[in-house]
Amino acid sequence: MLKNSIIVLIFFTLLAWYGYDTFNDTTDKRNNWQTQISPGKLSAAHAQLSTQCAACHTAVKGIDDAKCISCHADNKALLERQPTAFHGIIGNCASCHIEHKGMDVNLRKMNHEALAQIGSKMIINGVNISNILDNSIQATNYPLVSGLEATLNCANCHSTKDKHIGLFGQNCASCHATSQWTIPKFQHPSVNSIVCSQCHQAPPSHYMMHFDMVDKLVAARSNVTGNGCCEGVKVNQCYSCHKTTSFNDIQGVGFYKHH
Repeated sequence: MLKNSIIVLIFFTLLAWYGYDTFNDTTDKRNNWQTQISPGKLSAAHAQLSTQCAACHTAVKGIDDAKCISCHADNKALLERQPTAFHGIIGNCASCHIEHKGMDVNLRKMNHEALAQIGSKMIINGVNISNILDNSIQATNYPLVSGLEATLNCANCHSTKDKHIGLFGQNCASCHATSQWTIPKFQHPSVNSIVCSQCHQAPPSHYMMHFDMVDKLVAARSNVTGNGCCEGVKVNQCYSCHKTTSFNDIQGVGFYKHH
């Protein structure tokens, strides 16, 4: 019993001495105590705050979204871009942007499920977020996304990337996953198809002199006789020059990328 008491006494004596020495260190009285405890290194973007816990945290409350917003609210580029404009009303930073995961962590990695969860809570609180969640979507039979992700209003953020030009509607989750736009099981029409322009639009350069001065000449290399086989080709006749493996895979030429 006496032995345990001595150990406890020594422990508290050392703790008191260490604490006194730390808080009276004239070189860094304010920040030295904050370096003693950390759940992990901050990302490179926030590394300068590694000894300033109060810059992001509030006592008892924890991570304070108001403090995040005070630094990032003037990010006009973020708020003006369609895919990221939802940040203007979401007001919940730490659910997606998770810190203390190391210097190399990517804070901009999109977490669609977290966004859907935040949106669901906002609806319960009476907030109108139809630009984030689509209540008309039934979260069933979506093999590539979770039920929560399926309720997101995909088109509101991604319509500028819609290569279908709205022809397939706005229920993106019925075909696409949130991890990537490409569809693993997509079956391209026959390589002999000549209706490419129904789905594919030619790049702007094809509607300029570039098409006659460069594109046709490159594709003409596949003509062994060299008699200008591509002179009569029109812009919407994609099949005359391109293969279905890649837009830059030119028949008889191989992979070609001018820019």
